[in-house]
Amino acid sequence: MTHIPHLGFIVAAYAIAVVVILGMIGAVWWDYRDLLGRLARLESERERPR
Repeated sequence: MTHIPHLGFIVAAYAIAVVVILGMIGAVWWDYRDLLGRLARLESERERPR
């Protein structure tokens, strides 16, 4: 394999990008699960007779 200039920088940039994107996906998933739980609790409270 020929020597590619700045190969370390390129690999590091892609690795950081992957970590950031996975972190964003995880944050959205975590928030989605939290909102589903809150919605379920809200719906269960609404169905109770007063």
